[in-house]
Amino acid sequence: MQRRTSLSLGLAAILLAAGTALSACSAPVAPAVPSAAVSFAEIESMSAAQAIDALQAVPVSDRATDYSASVRPDALVLTADDGLEVDKPLPEDEFHLSVAPYEVSTHECFFHNLTSCRGELAGRTFEVTVVDDTGATILDETLVAADNGFVGFWLPRGIEATLTVRSEGEVAVASIATGPEDPTCLTDLKLQA
Repeated sequence: MQRRTSLSLGLAAILLAAGTALSACSAPVAPAVPSAAVSFAEIESMSAAQAIDALQAVPVSDRATDYSASVRPDALVLTADDGLEVDKPLPEDEFHLSVAPYEVSTHECFFHNLTSCRGELAGRTFEVTVVDDTGATILDETLVAADNGFVGFWLPRGIEATLTVRSEGEVAVASIATGPEDPTCLTDLKLQA
C-alpha cells in the first residue's frame, strides 16, 4: 500500500506539472513543485522525460540523497547507493539541456545531475532563445529557474545552435549542439550587462 501511495503522489506531481505548463500560456513557465522527494522506484517507473521533469521540479531540500540521476545525451542514468543502475532512454528525436546562468559563481558540469547540481539564480526569470544554424528559432520562451538554479528544456537532436539567455538587463550567449557527444549541462553562461 505504501508503494502505491508513493506512486500516486509521483503521478499527481507530474499531472500538476503538466497542468501548470499548459495553463501558463502567456506567463513565465515555472516548474511545478512536488511536495516531497521522488523515490528511486517512482522514477524507475516513469519514462525518462517524465522523470527528468519530475526531478527538476523537486525543491533542493527534498532532493534524493540515496540515488543520482544523470542526464546523458541519449539516456537518463539512475544510480542507487546500493549500486543498482538503470538506464532510461530519452526520446530518439529529443535532447534535454539544462542551463544555469550565473553572475558571481558557478561550477564545471558536462552531464547534468538532477539530484546534486546547483546554480546560483534559483527562482530567477529568464528569456531563453535557441536559434539553429539555419536561422530558424527552435525555442523562444520565458522560463523560471527551478529551486536548484537551472532551467531545463527539450531541443531537437542533431542541431548546432546559438543559445541566448536574458534576465534583468543582462545577457549570456553560447554556441550549443545536441549530438551524441555534447554536454547536457551548461554552467558557463555568465550574465553581463
